[in-house]
Amino acid sequence: MKEIVQDGAPVLRDIAKPVPEELFGTPELARIIEDMKEALDPEIEGVALAAPQIDVPYRIFIVRKDRTITPPPLEEGVTPPLPTPQHDVYINPEIVKTSRKRSKVDEGCLSVRGIYGTATRHERVTIRARALDGTKFERGGGGLTAQIFEHEIDHLNGILFIDHAEHLVEIPHEPAE
Repeated sequence: MKEIVQDGAPVLRDIAKPVPEELFGTPELARIIEDMKEALDPEIEGVALAAPQIDVPYRIFIVRKDRTITPPPLEEGVTPPLPTPQHDVYINPEIVKTSRKRSKVDEGCLSVRGIYGTATRHERVTIRARALDGTKFERGGGGLTAQIFEHEIDHLNGILFIDHAEHLVEIPHEPAE
């Protein structure tokens, strides 16, 4: 399984390269996406992951959509079922529209373990991207989705949230098993 690289790794500070046209629809690109899923899935706090975070310098990120939705309330004493992983894949994404309104949001990062802070993010963001087969699409979102879009595209541009977040605090992190 691919390791999630940590702050200090040069790939996190480089601008990621666009996925070349000839890679769309190939087993090689599918393998990169699978490696990203395998790295993200065990990370309980992880909602998204950019390719540079597994040392792959391409403009790709994935989102664990099932982790962005508030689960329905459960009866007392009932153990919630583990959600079925739902991965959204964004290749060569670009922000095409943002709201004027911005909010301060709590943020962390799997590549900056144990550091959390407050980032200022747009309340709504629309991105244009491509799917694994090369199909183009646009997706917009507000709240957590908008925050994820900005955070992950920052990764693709060599920016970590700690570069602009305020009120950074360190909270010890238990490694995933």
